[in-house]
Amino acid sequence: QVQLVESGGGLVQAGGSLRLSCAASGGTFSSYAMGWFRQAPGKEREFVLAISRSGGTTYYADSVKGRFAISRDNAKNTVYLQMNSLKPEDTAVYYCAATRSFGVNPDLYDYWGQGTQVTVSS
Repeated sequence: QVQLVESGGGLVQAGGSLRLSCAASGGTFSSYAMGWFRQAPGKEREFVLAISRSGGTTYYADSVKGRFAISRDNAKNTVYLQMNSLKPEDTAVYYCAATRSFGVNPDLYDYWGQGTQVTVSS
C-alpha cells in the first residue's frame, strides 16, 4: 500500500510560481509512474502531467505546456510539480497519484494523495 502526501499549495498572484511536492511511502517508489491531476470546483478531475518510473518520459496536458514541469527524485521518494506563470484558471485542488502502468487516464492510477489547494488570484 502506497501512501502519498502532497504539500506546497497556497495562494499566489497570477504570473507567480509554486512548487508542489508529493512524498511517497509504503512501497517501492521507483516501481511507479507518477502523475499530477487537478480538480476545480464543479469540474471533473483532469490530467496535468505524468512522469515515468525512471523520469525519462513525461506527458503534459496542453493547457500547462511551457509553464509546468514534473520531476522526480527516486532517492527521496518524491515527485515535484513546478508551476510557473500561473493563471487564475489553474486554481484547483492538485492531486498526485501512482500507477504501475503509465498514462494520462486517471483510471490507471491506483494510489492517490489527499490533495493540496492551489489558488491563483487575478
